[in-house]
Amino acid sequence: MLKQRIITALTMLLVFLPALFHPSPLGLGVLGMVMLCAASWEWGRLNGLRFRFAFVMPVVCLSLFTSYWSRHHYLPISMLFWLICVSIWFFTIVLFLKMGSSSWQATPQFLRLILGIYLLITTGLALLQAKLLGTAYLISVLLLVWTADIAAYFTGRRWGKRKLAPTISPGKSVEGLVGAVIAVWLLAVTWLWVSSYVPLENDTIFSRLLMFGWPALLAGLFVLTLTSAAGDLFESLIKRAAGVKDSSRLLPGHGGVLDRLDALLPVLPLAVLISKF
Repeated sequence: MLKQRIITALTMLLVFLPALFHPSPLGLGVLGMVMLCAASWEWGRLNGLRFRFAFVMPVVCLSLFTSYWSRHHYLPISMLFWLICVSIWFFTIVLFLKMGSSSWQATPQFLRLILGIYLLITTGLALLQAKLLGTAYLISVLLLVWTADIAAYFTGRRWGKRKLAPTISPGKSVEGLVGAVIAVWLLAVTWLWVSSYVPLENDTIFSRLLMFGWPALLAGLFVLTLTSAAGDLFESLIKRAAGVKDSSRLLPGHGGVLDRLDALLPVLPLAVLISKF
């Protein structure tokens, strides 16, 4: 199992890293569309569509995504768009995490599918917009999410006692979330300190927040870390409502694409919104 996870992870890195560091956003945009298609198929399966019917989801997402891309190419998207997107994410997550997995299951299937299409497409657009802001900006957002996820896991495993959401994801703890916030703060301080001595591209999520002062930096990172954890919990809620452990088996040893992207999905639109201030 571990060998399989390592092989899959290395394969994904070999595909992702060249697209991430290439000056043109085209490669990352294409890779984003592939992930978008896979994640939308998984969303359809998790929400009651049969195997073949679930392919309607990636067809719709791909059509909408490429339609926007072909018309607007690499133009920046307005602040109002991202404000609406983040508001919908916030409302959706808070509502369903508060009401539980049964409320998701009770929501009409059509609405769940439409919501999935909207949330996934906007996240795909946010990935492209973050790349346009600069590779360093996108990397800082990715590192923030990955650091929070890793820190929450190990902190929760070592000190976790109080369950964060026992009915949705029993393995997550309040202590793990606290560890994630502290780790992200340390990441930001380290990045800013190193960038003051090493000539790096410094337009990052950390430098953008620091423009408003240290309290704003710490508060902003706190919100981003909470958003990351909420995205993870939201996908766990959907899987629990569907009665499955993983979103699919598309990634051997890792589950599905949604399982790897869950924490990043709401963070990317929020990170792009922050860049608009």
